[in-house]
Amino acid sequence: MVANLTPMIQACVLHFGEMGSRWGINRTVGQMYALFVLTQQPLCADQIAESLGFSRSNVSMGIKELLSWELIKLQHLPGERREFYSAPADVWDIAKTLIEQRRKREIDPTLSTLRNLLLETPANDAEAFAQRRMQDMHELIDMLTVWTTEIQRLKSTDLSKLSKLGSNIGKVLNMKDKLLGKATNN
Repeated sequence: MVANLTPMIQACVLHFGEMGSRWGINRTVGQMYALFVLTQQPLCADQIAESLGFSRSNVSMGIKELLSWELIKLQHLPGERREFYSAPADVWDIAKTLIEQRRKREIDPTLSTLRNLLLETPANDAEAFAQRRMQDMHELIDMLTVWTTEIQRLKSTDLSKLSKLGSNIGKVLNMKDKLLGKATNN
């Protein structure tokens, strides 16, 4: 890594690189994304290559991957022929994009596979049991998908308020049950 990054920024960039494999991306893409998120102005491929000490071809491949995830956007700057890229300014927008992309890449195919398997007739008791479990999984994943879709429609300020409720959500639900005269299971 080239030394033109401050120690703080460099530490975060390196960490994102290390975490990349856990997130399903490679180290280079993780470091590049950290640089985009931590930099105020849009960056061109040459600036990224210089800042991170990566080859121009690695940077180009990383940009393509980040564009496919919709985590960065292309920008044209006045008087510049080069292409510049930036990450969304709002971290909630980044989170919503990640949720949407993970849903498309991981959740939707899983729901589709489960739906197809649920259409089959079980051949024996083991398959009948497995199919009941698949139904439970499908219902849970589908419910969570509907919930996250609704959450993604909220404005960033409302998402922040909602997440700050934290464990108090249980108290709100208990209060609702008491007001409506329902017994709680706690």
